[in-house]
Amino acid sequence: MSALRVLLVFRAPLGGLFRQVIDLARYLIADGHSVGIVADTIADNPRAEATFAELKDQCALGIHRLPMHRNPHWTDIGNIRRIRAIAKETQAHVLHGHGSKGGLYARADAALGMGGPVRVYTPHGGSFNYQPGTMAHRVYMVIETLLERGTDVFAFESEFIAGRFRAEVGQTRKIVRIALNGLHPHEFTPRQVAADATDIVFIGELRPVKGIDLLIHAICRIKKQGRSLTATIIGSGPDEAELKALAEREGIAGQLQFTGPMPAQVGLTRGRIMVAPSRFESLPYIVLESVAAQIPLITTSCGGIPEIVGSDYPWMLPVDDLDRLVGAIMEADAMSDDALRIRAAALADRIRPLFDAQRMGRDIVAAYRAGLAARQG
Repeated sequence: MSALRVLLVFRAPLGGLFRQVIDLARYLIADGHSVGIVADTIADNPRAEATFAELKDQCALGIHRLPMHRNPHWTDIGNIRRIRAIAKETQAHVLHGHGSKGGLYARADAALGMGGPVRVYTPHGGSFNYQPGTMAHRVYMVIETLLERGTDVFAFESEFIAGRFRAEVGQTRKIVRIALNGLHPHEFTPRQVAADATDIVFIGELRPVKGIDLLIHAICRIKKQGRSLTATIIGSGPDEAELKALAEREGIAGQLQFTGPMPAQVGLTRGRIMVAPSRFESLPYIVLESVAAQIPLITTSCGGIPEIVGSDYPWMLPVDDLDRLVGAIMEADAMSDDALRIRAAALADRIRPLFDAQRMGRDIVAAYRAGLAARQG
């Protein structure tokens, strides 16, 4: 089959979205396609800059950086025009927007009937994170509805987000594909716990939807019951100072280590048990990575997490259930390393055939070709 020319458009080079885009870019390049990247210049992320430098000579359509704001901003109009020009200059066959802002930039002019490349959209939460019924939610759903007109293919990264789209925007006649986030074979190697590992590790952005405050309250309650657990909190974000202050007020600051960001493969060695008490997720890579590395996992039933661990996973808890979180942590803490290892290995075996990076790449390329065929037909 003929090689494709694909522009991948997204805002912040951070988190799971960035990982998925980079995995996809590398797959496309290895598969013989020409790839370009359009991304933000505002986010300060040295690791992302190193990744861009590594890919620079491999991206035949170039790496283009524009200032992009998280919320609606007057510069969005200029960015949409600039990205349209880049697509024309590079003769792109496909413009693939990731996340809400990338989806806007990739589809806005097509929604106005301006033609151009096949438009593909992969949400990663974003607009769908807002509480239904709020003004922000209503505004963003109107925007999503308008942009649906300019979309050729929806490449959802989880059944959960596909369901949210149907519930909030409605059924679409456009092409819909599910291309689950994927992992590489080496990620299924059991991790080796660091000599100075704490009892618990959390990895993620420090903001309310991640539920870190609930984890702090759980550690405090467990301390009152006579067990002083230690935890490593890995990541950065707007709630860092507030979370540290909460730990001080609860009298457990000495039991917590706030490390700042670090590579996931390093962070996963820093605790005996992974706790991910999220209030909202899409299909979180950190949960996938933890499961693949055979780390005992306590998490919540939000977003696409049930797609990863299965609906009957015993340590998948209701959101914001402090009592259940305390109970699960104490149960895991009391188990032997061998018992924890057996449970973790069984879960890793479950996800291995489902969440594969090569399969993700193949599914997305098939979605691109379906979009091109629909245009030609």
